[in-house]
Amino acid sequence: MTVAVSVRQLRKAFGPVRALDGIDLDVREGEFFGLLGPNGAGKTTLISILAGLTRADAGAVSVMGYDVVADYRQARRSLGVVPQELVFDPFFTVRETLRFQAGYFGLRKTDAWIDEILAKLGLTDKAHANMRSLSGGMKRRVLVGQALVHKPQVIVLDEPTAGVDVGLRQSLWAFVRELNQSGHTIILTTHYLEEAEELCGRIAMLKEGRVVALEEKQTLLHGYEGVTIRITAPAAPAAFAGKLVRREGDVLFFNLANYAELEQLLAAYRTGGIRFTDLALQEADLEDVFLRIMGRAS
Repeated sequence: MTVAVSVRQLRKAFGPVRALDGIDLDVREGEFFGLLGPNGAGKTTLISILAGLTRADAGAVSVMGYDVVADYRQARRSLGVVPQELVFDPFFTVRETLRFQAGYFGLRKTDAWIDEILAKLGLTDKAHANMRSLSGGMKRRVLVGQALVHKPQVIVLDEPTAGVDVGLRQSLWAFVRELNQSGHTIILTTHYLEEAEELCGRIAMLKEGRVVALEEKQTLLHGYEGVTIRITAPAAPAAFAGKLVRREGDVLFFNLANYAELEQLLAAYRTGGIRFTDLALQEADLEDVFLRIMGRAS
């Protein structure tokens, strides 16, 4: 299968901080790829190098076979990036913004494609509105349109739904799915792990500038099977503190190896005199896997 994005021994430091510490990964053409990690893991630095905004200290990156340094024109033409930040020119309308973006790539007579982008992103009635008059969610839709206007083969979505409403999130993902099904390679970074679980076929997890997991989504989920327990209680028994994977107020989530451990957990609650008001079993999801991998990675 053709490799859309290749990253080899990529390193980048900012003073004493090693943002990327020997990253190796390939993104296959046509796949929906998730790039996950906590804040400071190196995701945005990797994307900045991919887009030519930051120069790596060592290593190599290519997009559709084009080196991002030696063949930067072709690499950038093959790539569209939706950044985290709401960056826009306040003096232009939505349509003018997209036309100018197309012009940066030497494209003319793009109105038909711009009309389609506006329709898919729910921006048709805002086409002649000034950018500074738009809400944050609408501005983010325009950023998505800017990334798509030159029809890149690889699309990077860096936290594309941060701070947007549910309606936009659903319409955006429907559009992105269409793009992926038509052959576009999608790379997604998100803190909404349920989005990554629903959309991505393969996932890389970064921590402190290193890849700590890189697997098919189902392989990741099956590799961390066990018994996931949700208990509503004021505390966890001390003996099971290491099995607690996350806490949401008084709702505690434990990941246990088997049902024998469940019996031991319940016994620990009884002997510790800790009362719980609710208990449920649930399948491990990507958030459970993520927390366990981040916890074990050093």
